[in-house]
Amino acid sequence: MASKIIVRDHLDDDWPAVWSVIEQVVRAGDTFPFPVDLTESEARGIWLENGPGGRVTVATEGDAVLGTAKMGRNRPGPGAHVATASYMVAADARGRGVGRALVVDSLEWARASGFAAMQFNAVVATNTSAVRLYESLGFTVVGTVPRAHELPSGERVGLSIMHVDL
Repeated sequence: MASKIIVRDHLDDDWPAVWSVIEQVVRAGDTFPFPVDLTESEARGIWLENGPGGRVTVATEGDAVLGTAKMGRNRPGPGAHVATASYMVAADARGRGVGRALVVDSLEWARASGFAAMQFNAVVATNTSAVRLYESLGFTVVGTVPRAHELPSGERVGLSIMHVDL
């Protein structure tokens, strides 16, 4: 019988496995707009700091951490009713529903937390599997900033802003 993917809140002991996923994703440079030379200390500060009411989760299968998400308000003040989230999935876990489980969990959290919408500010336009996943869950591309993300090859591609009403 196959193990079930479980999304739960991040625990301090999860950090080494979460860093492993983050490091793998950012070093590739093709799907996430973080510096490819991001240090563990910098990553920890970025990933675990979510402001008031924010949340970090992990997707697990047994004891293995397969992916992680961070979520919170997109902007303070007048924009605080819109949530945002970011997701990273280990390369060997892609295509198994890990990303979907993380996104669905974050949408449920955002609804339960009273957010009116969720917005992603920087989806690399060539990350077509993520774009398809988000669109399948109701997100639409509301705009794309041309040539805003530089791939390791030097090619510059768009960063899309995606949105869904909750």
